[in-house]
Amino acid sequence: MSCAICEIRKEKRFCPAVHGKICPQCCGEQREITLDCPSDCTYLQQARQQAEEHAAQDRADWRGHEVLYAEIDIPKIAIPEQFLYEREELILGLSFALAKSARADRALFDRDLIIALSSLAKSYASLVNSNIIYEQPTANVAHQSVAREVETMVREFRAAEQQHTGQTRLLDSDVLKALAFLLRMGLARTSGRPKSRAFIDFLFAQFPEKQSALAGAEDAGSRIVIP
Repeated sequence: MSCAICEIRKEKRFCPAVHGKICPQCCGEQREITLDCPSDCTYLQQARQQAEEHAAQDRADWRGHEVLYAEIDIPKIAIPEQFLYEREELILGLSFALAKSARADRALFDRDLIIALSSLAKSYASLVNSNIIYEQPTANVAHQSVAREVETMVREFRAAEQQHTGQTRLLDSDVLKALAFLLRMGLARTSGRPKSRAFIDFLFAQFPEKQSALAGAEDAGSRIVIP
């Protein structure tokens, strides 16, 4: 029997994306590009494991995807490790908002979250540097929805601070750093392919369904993975 995609090479593995058998070459070449691979596909999981082992040698791999996402802006700001400890709950809250968006719209890919994060980061960079609120124009409804979810979490975080401490200490520059951190994490986690959901699946693993949005500080340290 021939491959269900190329119809030339011999089929050797079942592909749940096409509901048929394909050859290893088509699997490798079309995975998460033309094929909308389900997260539980054995071959997709193996490919991610191999990529993770390679990237683990240098977690700064997010820079390698900068070319693949040429349309996005990556804030060139320093993110001290101390910031990650001081703002663990903020980063977790924003990560939860991303996971919530992806669960609400199963048609989202890593690319959608990354573009939305880039747009938000650009807006906050403008606010921090010039005190001018800059709304990144986008006609993409999905990206707008992700951005709204993240912005809602920022407001809820500030409201929680006000309630518990009597003041809001969260600066726009803190939000910018958190967004930049998550943007780099997304670029480090994704495969860079158009239909990649590696970053989304990573978020799902950190935040199982029915979990509280603002995780306790005692759980935070085990969930933040520095890219």
